[in-house]
Amino acid sequence: MNPVTNVSFDDTAVAFSSKSDTELYKMYLLFKSMNSNTFVKVGGSLLNTALSLHLPVKFIIKPTIFNHFCGGETIEESERAIQELAKYNIGTILDYSVEGEGNEKSFDATRDELLRTVDKAKGNPHIPFSVFKVTGLIDIKLLEKVQSRQELSANERAAFERGRDRVNAICKRCYDYNVRVFVDAEESWIQETIDNLTYEMMELYNKEKAIVYNTYQLYRHDRLDVIKRDYQNALERGYYLGGKLVRGAYMEKERKRAQDQGYASPINPNKNASDDLFDNALRFCMDHIDRIAICAGTHNDNSCYLLMELMDEKGIAPNDERVYFAQLFGMSDNLSYNLSHAGYNVAKYVPYGPVEAVMPYLLRRANENTAIAGQSSREFTLIRKEMERRKKAKR
Repeated sequence: MNPVTNVSFDDTAVAFSSKSDTELYKMYLLFKSMNSNTFVKVGGSLLNTALSLHLPVKFIIKPTIFNHFCGGETIEESERAIQELAKYNIGTILDYSVEGEGNEKSFDATRDELLRTVDKAKGNPHIPFSVFKVTGLIDIKLLEKVQSRQELSANERAAFERGRDRVNAICKRCYDYNVRVFVDAEESWIQETIDNLTYEMMELYNKEKAIVYNTYQLYRHDRLDVIKRDYQNALERGYYLGGKLVRGAYMEKERKRAQDQGYASPINPNKNASDDLFDNALRFCMDHIDRIAICAGTHNDNSCYLLMELMDEKGIAPNDERVYFAQLFGMSDNLSYNLSHAGYNVAKYVPYGPVEAVMPYLLRRANENTAIAGQSSREFTLIRKEMERRKKAKR
């Protein structure tokens, strides 16, 4: 238990208060399966094969792994998850998790769907943020070409402008509707282009407060320096900086590319270095909270405790709108529900989309839970602890 806040992330009664005994047992079986590396790899491969052959496996996937990690196949289907989280004062971040086809028609369709998520969030206290990936709106090869300072053809310049217009359409709608929006971080070889587009949007729409948030992956060793630079730029240009702090999602891919192409890896040498950088970024942002609004996207107990302590030291109320905690739907309920129970602002990333289209996302979640040291084991242990607690309470 944290001595400052009296919050314990081991309090399973609060963590699983939304789950019936049956739901808890389903979670137990799911995380027990994900504890097995072999099961995840073989099962994931079989599911991909079945889907590619159009075999009828949706009836297996949807009530199990899909329902646990996703809100539904549509915004409307996700309403159940939105309302369930709202009962416990946890917000929803609707995350359209369909990986597009990479053409102009697909980019326009993604923009239109993202605008629908903003429309859904308008005036809805249960949906505090929208979110999007720039690669859903602009071709990744074009983003890379812009970042490497290659000359663009007339067609490429026109395509990039159309992409910028899509980004602007979403950010302007968010500004008009007073909905905050995260621009997700992506790979380092396109991140600078994404950053620059985000700064343009901040300068347009963050004059009164943070509406547009950039995402900083703190497993990259230069990101704290980038946050400090961005803060100075925001001061000089007269806008508020919005920052979502995460550890990162592309470590293996980043290291492999750096090795293959012979440049220094942008990734920290070890987990401790990433943890230290993340926590130092929290400290910097809280030292400048008059000009920075943050969301700590983390599943790390210690970082959550640190942020609560920093808020307490600076006299910042748990429900101050400038500070949010966020976790993924279906994971780390011990953090989300206990933070919310103590009065902090918490939101869950709730992915949605057709089952077949979000399978890459679901398989990443399963692999990450297996790969991250102790993640599945931690979830599994907490679930088992709560099942035991309930058994004893019934005796």
